[in-house]
Amino acid sequence: MSVFSENIRLLRSKLGKTQRELSQQIQITSSRYSSYENGKSKPPVDILIRISRIFNVSIDLLLSVDLTKHALKDMLKLPDNRIVLPVVVDQAGNESIEIVPQKATMGYLRGYSDPDYIESLETISLPFLKNGKFRAFPADGDSMPPFRNGSYIIGKYMEGVDDLKSGNTYVFITLNDGITYKRLRAKNKASLTVASDNTFYEPYDIPLNEVVEVWKYATGIFPEDF
Repeated sequence: MSVFSENIRLLRSKLGKTQRELSQQIQITSSRYSSYENGKSKPPVDILIRISRIFNVSIDLLLSVDLTKHALKDMLKLPDNRIVLPVVVDQAGNESIEIVPQKATMGYLRGYSDPDYIESLETISLPFLKNGKFRAFPADGDSMPPFRNGSYIIGKYMEGVDDLKSGNTYVFITLNDGITYKRLRAKNKASLTVASDNTFYEPYDIPLNEVVEVWKYATGIFPEDF
């Protein structure tokens, strides 16, 4: 069976519904729904959207993450069922801050929504950072002083670009550049204008359709000899 088949079987059982009851809710025949759970066929996009909405689980999660290994209570659900962030907690139940090391920056773009990848990262706890989801990203180069190689930017997850404010600094996760830390200059209709604090570098635009995640600067970690 596929991950999708196992997931919808698990989620249906959690709802306490029979295949017939769920198929009626999706507005398809029970035999057609049964073929999805048995892995004999795959639903078209419109049916996949209905299933996602009924279970209140993102399509990405349904298709790519084995929910039998990861409890839904350990996922951070975002508005409009867009994506789900894995949430890591320590033994006391406190939310941890995952550290993305320099050597894993390229892997982050592939694994940012994968609980297995996130759980593999080292974590720290900073008790003064509360009311949000935080993650630490490595600084690179000299474009954003005082950050330089060896230091880390800890960012707070932003649910959408509508909440971004000009003048603030953010870690942008983009399809082309991966992880980049910049100051927001302007929000445009189809892009974000960002700039380095080091005036040697010119401002540039990030197309909105390339933005995967945005993390607002919360605090920093610096090397001992900084």
